[in-house]
Amino acid sequence: MGQVRISNWAAQDAERHLRQSCRVMARLIVEHGPCPLANLEFRPFQTLANSIISQQLSAKAADTIERRVQAIVPGFTPAEFLAVQPEALRAAGLSSAKARYILELAQRVSDGRLNLEAMQEAPDADVIAALVDLPGIGQWTAEMFLIFGLRRPDVLSLGDAGLQRAARLLFGDDAELEHVGQVWQPFCSVASWYLWRHLDA
Repeated sequence: MGQVRISNWAAQDAERHLRQSCRVMARLIVEHGPCPLANLEFRPFQTLANSIISQQLSAKAADTIERRVQAIVPGFTPAEFLAVQPEALRAAGLSSAKARYILELAQRVSDGRLNLEAMQEAPDADVIAALVDLPGIGQWTAEMFLIFGLRRPDVLSLGDAGLQRAARLLFGDDAELEHVGQVWQPFCSVASWYLWRHLDA
């Protein structure tokens, strides 16, 4: 049996569940409309590379650097990255460490040591274990890949500072993400998207 992914019908189920189980989510769904996670294209390498770029940056800063990098590597493929000098990536705004992490990721995908396609059918825990073995990829980046790369429906990144902040803003200063998120299961990924949208707005 394959892994569950967020599809259009699952997104509708998720929004129905979240509206019924959480008044705050009901309000956010009205304010921000349907969650688009079901419509994301499966581009695993690009998703991971963008997650590395985004580490410890605001969304605006990350978007700026992503656009500069894409001007150098338009297809965002492993082969394109391996053909580019690290200095060009640093000139686009990547730190030396992030450039090194993305090039190592590109090398492992290119030589077959890391099979991102096969991760579509792997359990969440196995995906995380395989990814955190890579330099520069920790728990948070692996969780973002589960949500945005593999469209897994029930991922709650407890270490995400934005989600923690949104929980306090929406549920009170003493709110703990792990506690308030219990009622969102099994659609924590969709709930997380609404929390991030709340912050962006």
